[in-house]
Amino acid sequence: MTFRKYLVLAGVTVFAAAGDSMLSHGMKQTGSVSLSHLQTLIGAVLNPWVAVGILLLLAFFAAYMNALSWADLTYVLPATSLGYVLLALVARFVLHEQVSPLRWLGIALISGGVGFVAGGPALTSHSYPDPNQNLELHPPSSSALSEEGSYQGIASAMPKRPQTE
Repeated sequence: MTFRKYLVLAGVTVFAAAGDSMLSHGMKQTGSVSLSHLQTLIGAVLNPWVAVGILLLLAFFAAYMNALSWADLTYVLPATSLGYVLLALVARFVLHEQVSPLRWLGIALISGGVGFVAGGPALTSHSYPDPNQNLELHPPSSSALSEEGSYQGIASAMPKRPQTE
């Protein structure tokens, strides 16, 4: 994996943790909001902490989409789980929230799983049919129908074989 890809994964991790932290701080300042009171919702979005949090979360989504374009979800999501550690540290020491020992244990277990995922490939290989190859769709055969008349399988796409003489 290239340095740029590691940088994207780091961006996903940092943008998510920073965005969530700023959003949390801003919402604690703003107080309770409700979708039925549009004015309080707009006031919350105009809070500078909330606004910066939203921008950081937009950066998170951009980096996340980038990562998913070259790696499987089952690789990207666990690889960015170090954000849980970062988020817990920010919550504890910046936002002054209480983090119980049980939560620290859970965060450690989640982060430990990253080692298992990091050892595997970032992208699994799939065998897709050649898009330039003609495909012939075959309707289900009568043997695929149950006695009640419901279909028991899926229609298959078979490549059209060239005629040999």
